[in-house]
Amino acid sequence: MPALDRGLDILELFLDGEQLSAPDITERVGLPRTTVHELVATLVSRHYLVPLDGRPTRYRLGAMLARLGGAFGDQVDLVREGSEVARRVAANCGETVNVAALDGADVIYLVKVDSVHPIRMVSAVGRRLPAHCTSLGKAMLAALPEARLAELFPRTAPLASMTPHSITTVRALRANLDEVRATGVAFDERESDAGMWCVGAAVRDHTGAVVAGLSISTPEMRRTPENDERWVQLVTDGAAELSARLGYRGPTSSEDRYRMNDGAAP
Repeated sequence: MPALDRGLDILELFLDGEQLSAPDITERVGLPRTTVHELVATLVSRHYLVPLDGRPTRYRLGAMLARLGGAFGDQVDLVREGSEVARRVAANCGETVNVAALDGADVIYLVKVDSVHPIRMVSAVGRRLPAHCTSLGKAMLAALPEARLAELFPRTAPLASMTPHSITTVRALRANLDEVRATGVAFDERESDAGMWCVGAAVRDHTGAVVAGLSISTPEMRRTPENDERWVQLVTDGAAELSARLGYRGPTSSEDRYRMNDGAAP
C-alpha cells in the first residue's frame, strides 16, 4: 500500500502543528513533486488537510483528524469509565464483571473485574468470543439494524458452538434477540462456558449508539432466585450509569432502549 504509506507520511509532518507548503512537503518526504501534489489534493478533498485562508499553497490539518481523535478519545473514555462502573458493580455483587465492545460477530473484552470467589469466570482483557454465545454480545446484537444483523448472520449459516447449550441457528438467535429487546437484558445460560451463567445489558454513548455491553458472570452453583433478580438489577443499573457517563441522555424504557438512531426498530 505505497500510496497509503506516503499519505500517512505527509500527515505525520503536521503533528507538531506546522503549516507546510507543497514544496516543504516535497523536500521532507523526498517524493516527486507531482506525486506530492496528487496526494495532497486527495487529503484536501477528504478534509484531512485544509489550505490556509489567503495562502492556498500552504496547508494545516483538517477537521477529519479531529473527528478521528474524538473517536479515539471516546474509546479511551469507555475503558476508563467502564473500569470505574465495573468495579462498583463488582463490589455490590462479588462476581466477575466485564465490559466488551462488538467487533463484527465477535465481542472483545475491554474491562474485567474479577470475582472475590476462588471459583470464577475465566476471561481476560483482549479476549475475543462469538457475540451470540455471550450475554453482553447478545445485548449489543439486539440493537443492530436489520441489514447489519442479516449481514453478520445469514439465515442459513450455522453458528459456532462453545458448549452444548450454545445457540447454533440464526432462527433461535433471532428469537432470543427479540426477548432481549423486550426486556432490556440478555442472558448467557451456560452458552460460552458450561458452568457459568451471565446477564448483560447494552451501553450507549452520547449519540445514542450502542458502543459496549456490561455483564455479570457467576458459576451456576451460586445462583438463587434472589441473586438472579439482584444481578439483573445491578447490570441494568450499571449499564445505565456507564451510558450516562458517556453522555447518553435518551429514553430508558425497555420499549425504547433498542430503538435505532433513525427511529426504526431492528
